[in-house]
Amino acid sequence: MAAENSKQFWKRSAKLPGSIQPVYGAQHPPLDPRLTKNFIKERSKVNSVPLKSKKASSFHEFARNTSDAWDIGDDEEEDFSSPSFQTLNSKVALATAAQVLENHSKLRVKPERSQSTTSDVPANYKVIKSSSDAQLSRNSSDTCLRNPLHKQQSLPLRPIIPLVARISDQNASGAPPMTVREKTRLEKFRQLLSSHNTDLDELRKCSWPGVPREVRPVTWRLLSGYLPANTERRKLTLQRKREEYFGFIQQYYDSRNEEHHQDTYRQIHIDIPRTNPLIPLFQQPLVQEIFERILFIWAIRHPASGYVQGINDLVTPFFVVFLSEYVEEDVENFDVTNLSQDVLRSIEADSFWCMSKLLDGIQDNYTFAQPGIQKKVKALEELVSRIDEQVHNHFRRYEVEYLQFAFRWMNNLLMRELPLRCTIRLWDTYQSEPEGFSHFHLYVCAAFLIKWRKEILDEEDFQGLLMLLQNLPTIHWGNEEIGLLLAEAYRLKYMFADAPNHYRR
Repeated sequence: MAAENSKQFWKRSAKLPGSIQPVYGAQHPPLDPRLTKNFIKERSKVNSVPLKSKKASSFHEFARNTSDAWDIGDDEEEDFSSPSFQTLNSKVALATAAQVLENHSKLRVKPERSQSTTSDVPANYKVIKSSSDAQLSRNSSDTCLRNPLHKQQSLPLRPIIPLVARISDQNASGAPPMTVREKTRLEKFRQLLSSHNTDLDELRKCSWPGVPREVRPVTWRLLSGYLPANTERRKLTLQRKREEYFGFIQQYYDSRNEEHHQDTYRQIHIDIPRTNPLIPLFQQPLVQEIFERILFIWAIRHPASGYVQGINDLVTPFFVVFLSEYVEEDVENFDVTNLSQDVLRSIEADSFWCMSKLLDGIQDNYTFAQPGIQKKVKALEELVSRIDEQVHNHFRRYEVEYLQFAFRWMNNLLMRELPLRCTIRLWDTYQSEPEGFSHFHLYVCAAFLIKWRKEILDEEDFQGLLMLLQNLPTIHWGNEEIGLLLAEAYRLKYMFADAPNHYRR
């Protein structure tokens, strides 16, 4: 009973000083709810130890239990119900303290043991961040040794994956850079793209399981409908569309200072620095200026919706993919001032047109009252009630509305829930799938929700459920996880998309 009261108290009192607070944002590493849960359980166990408990049976037994009490890393495995935590009389405590001090004074004479203790931590548990976060990485590794709450050993064993680095690397989940199978697939892409008239149906079929990085820029342009299938027309089309975009800049961009456009431009100006704040690339002034122009011109040309918060996120995958065409190394720390003006203009124009093509298919998500999103959230609720009635009833029991977490999933196309490298891989499939960003996205969201069914069912209050759903631990995800998610989404679509009697109540 004491443990339950303690658990409820800490969940109700999330804003108490010193309590763990989640970090919200596009690419902030989410708070792992498993760590929070373990912490709460440990606190409740400590509080539930009775004041009057049986004394240790002997000094030697107690000494054995506490001889390694100060060793690094033991806290996580400690059993708080063991005799070592029970009340002792003062004589036994003093004698034990003396024995422990004597043992550790002997250990100082043998430094090789302490070195081996530290080196026993497997290298796979380290998480490498981008070069801009090198100091933060060193500090966090020290914290991992001191504080068992943040130890990476609590997470599943995974290969070393940068939290921010290699955002354009499709092999971010630890796979070899280029396997024999990948080389074969790359060659097939190159044959398709170099043919006189690219077979777009075949290109979509090849792109569904992911597009190799080397051919992703031209593949995305083709799948977006921005480039024609005929190779002879591509160069002229690119030249014409890029000139057309900068004609819009010359014609409309100065109007951002006019009174009836000031609110739109002000909101864009506020949102741009919030876009992927942990990735240095997007904090460069020149990149932010590019994003401001793209979003403002799009808003001017689409007065039915105008600019809506969330559209700023949709530029980033296109910008990264088209930038990687000119940058061989990882782009997250790349200084765009090293590129020529012509290259930057090409990247900006291509990002604008491809984002416009994407938004043409989901514009009702951003018109007044955002009816498209409301319909999709309602469809998700109906779909989940058919797929997993237990999860659906769990939400109803604790009065969690789908709109409270799924609105962001639809508004930002899961970009706030996944690392950018995963979004790029996800969009390979979205652009290959008919109505991928609108219709297929619904089934991806359903598969994504059911992926966390165990964690959802473990939470037994409103606050705990929302904290989980808004901070899902996907920071270590890579191609493997996205591939499984897409496979499950395709299965759901196959079962329910053409079966309205099973889809509706």
